[in-house]
Amino acid sequence: MKILILHGPNLNLLGAREPDVYGSMTLDDINARLVELGKELGAEVRCLQSNREGVLIDALHDARIWASGIVFNPGGFTHTSVALRDAISAIQIPVIEAHISNVYAREEFRHTSLISAVCKGKIAGFGWKSYALALRALVEG
Repeated sequence: MKILILHGPNLNLLGAREPDVYGSMTLDDINARLVELGKELGAEVRCLQSNREGVLIDALHDARIWASGIVFNPGGFTHTSVALRDAISAIQIPVIEAHISNVYAREEFRHTSLISAVCKGKIAGFGWKSYALALRALVEG
């Protein structure tokens, strides 16, 4: 089983960006833990981050050829991107939406996701472990 961990905009700043909201772990720390967890679960994990919507769309399209599933934190694009929603819908492999913070305990605009309706599920509010829970859900079915 091969899983893509896809991180959206501003997640490259984890560890420095609003640590009271997002924690102190860097993106590299999170990715290393997810790759290790993947090995424990018998899955190959590949990680990619981009601040560009088109790069994220291309990664989703490419994943349909090689991945069994995707854990995706679309960041701020969660609330704005019909294009990412359509890309997820088009690839027909399971995607789990993951968020570090509890988006429902934050600003009102974060309560709306254009992505959720085309995802297999959504996990939010468990810090970096939101990704780990989503990875387990994909691998363990």
